[in-house]
Amino acid sequence: MLVVTTPSLHGRTITEYLGGRSAGYERELERARGIALSEMAEQAQDLGGDAVVGVDLDYETIGQGSMLMVSASGTAVRLG
Repeated sequence: MLVVTTPSLHGRTITEYLGGRSAGYERELERARGIALSEMAEQAQDLGGDAVVGVDLDYETIGQGSMLMVSASGTAVRLG
């Protein structure tokens, strides 16, 4: 599953947009980011997608700054 921040993939044609996907988790940064991206990719795959384009990560501090809320969003697509 390709997961990219760009709106397109060089050399590949997007044949169908399957809709926005998002996931969010509260944990330490590295672990939360990985989980959020994996969950988003899994959602896209469940829709029959080949990639997620336009990925954006947002971070928010929780409590005294020891934890972060990481949100990932992007658009699931099928490639030609």
